[in-house]
Amino acid sequence: MKAVVQRVLTASVSGTVLFLASGWPADIAHDHLAVDNEVVSQISRGLMVLVGIGSDDTTSDIDVLTKKILSLRLFPDNSDSMWKASVKDVHGEILCVSQFTLMANTSKGNKPDFHRAMSSDQSRTMYAWFLEKLGQAYDPTKIKDGKFGAMMNVTLTNEGPVTLTLDSRKFVYTDQKTAKVGEPTSSAS
Repeated sequence: MKAVVQRVLTASVSGTVLFLASGWPADIAHDHLAVDNEVVSQISRGLMVLVGIGSDDTTSDIDVLTKKILSLRLFPDNSDSMWKASVKDVHGEILCVSQFTLMANTSKGNKPDFHRAMSSDQSRTMYAWFLEKLGQAYDPTKIKDGKFGAMMNVTLTNEGPVTLTLDSRKFVYTDQKTAKVGEPTSSAS
């Protein structure tokens, strides 16, 4: 499960259902609606979170990202000391938008491959659990979201700017030997 987290002064998603978009992969086409002009959700100071759900993600991934998003110290504290307060500490809001394109594979050619994204029906359920888990761990009135599967216009004022990428599977890092500039990274036999 992946997320792009942005500290914002304001954020919103807008749209009105106009028509079923064509050209989407078959497993998600029925959910992709084009939207225009109507504000669906908006927040003041807090976090804008784009969420991508992978085909092998589980509720464990939801638990990891929920805890991380709510615990990240991205805000200054009352004495204006930076990186001291979480979204919960500042009583901020969170606007989440489901974003299957975060799961794109672009390693071959120029056309993104979305096969790593979870199918629409399963993803809808996982995304709903994610929102519910955020609400349970924080304050459900401070959790907002867009329209699942719709083409949305996202507007935000990034404060800082502060933008982080999160991956529920990559929170354990190992130290790797780093070669000095000009040295080979592995020895030849």
